[in-house]
Amino acid sequence: MAQVELKGVRKSFGAATVIHGVDLKIDDGEFCVFVGPSGCGKSTLLRLIAGLEECSEGTISIGGVDVTDAQPARRGIAMVFQSYALYPHMTVAQNMGFGLRMAGVPQTQIDAAVARAAQTLKIEHLMSRRPKDLSGGQRQRVAIGRAIVRDPKLFLFDEPLSNLDAALRVEMRVELSKIKAQLGTTFVYVTHDQIEAMTLADKIVVLRDGKIEQIGSPLQLYAQPANRFVAGFIGSPKMNFLDVGATSGRGAALDLALPGGGKLSFAGDVRLPADRSITLGVRPEHLELVDPHNGHLSGRVVLAERLGGETYVHAQVASAMVLVKTAGDSPVRAGENIGLSIPAQQAHLFNSAGLRISVAEPQALRA
Repeated sequence: MAQVELKGVRKSFGAATVIHGVDLKIDDGEFCVFVGPSGCGKSTLLRLIAGLEECSEGTISIGGVDVTDAQPARRGIAMVFQSYALYPHMTVAQNMGFGLRMAGVPQTQIDAAVARAAQTLKIEHLMSRRPKDLSGGQRQRVAIGRAIVRDPKLFLFDEPLSNLDAALRVEMRVELSKIKAQLGTTFVYVTHDQIEAMTLADKIVVLRDGKIEQIGSPLQLYAQPANRFVAGFIGSPKMNFLDVGATSGRGAALDLALPGGGKLSFAGDVRLPADRSITLGVRPEHLELVDPHNGHLSGRVVLAERLGGETYVHAQVASAMVLVKTAGDSPVRAGENIGLSIPAQQAHLFNSAGLRISVAEPQALRA
């Protein structure tokens, strides 16, 4: 059992606090990803779990055992870093078995553990090579294999794919998913790449400035972001944001005046912010290209980026730039006037503090 629990964890370096009272539970066998911009504290939080940094306050338990003051070697963890950190004079097999050898494990057990890990990673044919003879992806597999042979309760990954090119990152994401399914061990993974987070995670922890902004499954964060920061960080391409005017309509309805004269209405019990300041968020893939006179928004195409399977349309809507993700064979051209339709239930509203406003099913209307 490798459930991880953090209670009131804080970390300060001198007068600077970088982790602000984090409470988090990671279930046994879960693939949990810490994601956020550079400097948000995700690697520091991982190092606190690993025991490479000391907590200023709070407690950390692994498998129900308080390890707050335990040395890394006594926590039952294995860590894979951004740097492969392989010994250049050793073969792949020697690199993978080095930790066990230092722990005094008999050579027959080392050989068996290395063979099992090599089979899992499909690197049996590389065992006699040295790191200089390996590609970046192969070196990363060896680094992961070195962690696997220790049979840890908990795997910790600190941006392990950031040194790989785009094609290798995709390949290694698939391999990591397979390894996780095969081993069934708890994984805690740090990345700044939200695509990695979305494709790998059972649970995502979004961090900003040393605080947790939201915890949830990838689809929960995508469909129901708690605030504007999460909405803008999760999803690729990023969500569009428009400042809109808000008025009370009939009964408890809320009417939004969109740029260009369109209107978006929300029925039901909607609490209008006191300052009436509302930001409308809509994802590029949810906007639909329509006739210029029939859309909820209207604008002019500035650029059409054709990527083969999809086209990114950059449009000027009043004073704002809006990005639309549409089909690769879309005939839209720069300079063309377009209309944009906002489908029901795909609009996100945020108040002036950036917090999500809960609304009933929207009814998209043209003024």
